[in-house]
Amino acid sequence: MIYAQVVGTVVATVKHAAFAGRTLLLCQPLTPDGAALGPQRIAVDRVQAGVGDRVLLLDEGTGSRQILGGESAGPIRTVVVGIVDAVSLAPDPSAGATP
Repeated sequence: MIYAQVVGTVVATVKHAAFAGRTLLLCQPLTPDGAALGPQRIAVDRVQAGVGDRVLLLDEGTGSRQILGGESAGPIRTVVVGIVDAVSLAPDPSAGATP
């Protein structure tokens, strides 16, 4: 799973049939504390996420077929599978430790 933020939408008038009728979102992977991490990804939306939402991405290719309910996944690799309400990080046990 990848933690990301939706930064835009993607519109393609000519595309593979597997993408027909599906919403495509441009997502920026994030570190747990919210900093950008690596290149953006285009993902098929399954949870009605929108720009600004923090989301969970499944980036497994063949696993997409299960998320799409047995529908033909074709070339679909990345799917938005959840909208994140909050992230809670445990305290760093090494913080404050002296060598």
